[in-house]
Amino acid sequence: MSNSKSDVSSKPIATFSGVYKSYGSNTIVSDLNLDVYNGEFLTLLGPSGSGKTTTLMMLAGFENPDSGEIHVEGENVTRRPPYDRKMGVVFQSYALFPHMTVAENLAFPLAVRKLPRAERDRLVRRMLDLIQLPSVGDRKPQQLSGGQQQRVALARALVYEPRIVLMDEPLGALDKALRETMQMELKSLHARLGITFVYVTHDQDEALTMSDRIAIFNEGKIAQIDRPELIYRCPANRFVAGFVGEANLVDAEVVAVSAGQATVKTRDGAIIRGSAVAGLAVGEKAVVFSRPETVRLSTDLTSALQGIVTSVVFHGDHLRFRVFTDAGQDIHIKENSAAQSGRVQPGDRVALDLPEGSCAILP
Repeated sequence: MSNSKSDVSSKPIATFSGVYKSYGSNTIVSDLNLDVYNGEFLTLLGPSGSGKTTTLMMLAGFENPDSGEIHVEGENVTRRPPYDRKMGVVFQSYALFPHMTVAENLAFPLAVRKLPRAERDRLVRRMLDLIQLPSVGDRKPQQLSGGQQQRVALARALVYEPRIVLMDEPLGALDKALRETMQMELKSLHARLGITFVYVTHDQDEALTMSDRIAIFNEGKIAQIDRPELIYRCPANRFVAGFVGEANLVDAEVVAVSAGQATVKTRDGAIIRGSAVAGLAVGEKAVVFSRPETVRLSTDLTSALQGIVTSVVFHGDHLRFRVFTDAGQDIHIKENSAAQSGRVQPGDRVALDLPEGSCAILP
């Protein structure tokens, strides 16, 4: 095992090439081409039925593609059984053996691989130390908390030093506070080990918090794959913009395109400029994408984009505003509560400023 996250390389450890998977007449994964890079934390994110879990199961070997190939470290593993892929798998249910102690659970995959007893004991102790539970080896899983069981399940997946660890909603059964703690622990563990994690979730915050890259799935295809900050700030299309985080989408028409930038005119007559998705052309309909925290409220009514404040809600460190524009669009704004100090109230007429650097123009 490597010891550093810096070992993330540009060399794929796993590759999907033209992979299709259907159940009856229902296509789940369609022409999937995906590289998983050595040492990265890749999250597969998408709504239910989008193909993300099926993709993980095909990589694990629990499902076989109808066509296409899967390669791991240059070997074609498309039809290879799960036990012959040297991958660790962690499920939401943990799948720990209730009749075995924690140490016996961890030793089980090593015994299957016929490692000597002394080597099994050494690796079990090492994993218990790694998950910071050195004294629970003689307990049964039901004697542990949910968070501790989750750590043991992860340790069992890691104990035989797999080349890839696959995780399917492993934190789904935990409460919110413990889930957030375990997100940080998983991220820290990945950084220390430097092995490849492929992680499935429908939780956007989880994906944004933990991942090196995120692959957004929609209807069996990857809608966008990129670093979390780029997924959040520069969505490739309207689906990604609406699925990840909160988005304001203002209807407009393209009036100019130049050097990766587009200028549009909204239904209110406001002129807005932002980064443009490739292929936009003058005269086409488009939407202006912005995040609530990047929109600025002003009582200086010189902007063409104006509206009426319909609600102001206090959220501790920030205030949330809803503004109904003259063209009938609902805009959400987040502002620092200390900076606002009550200057805008429901019923006020306000102008909306969408700074050029914070907007993307999407088809």
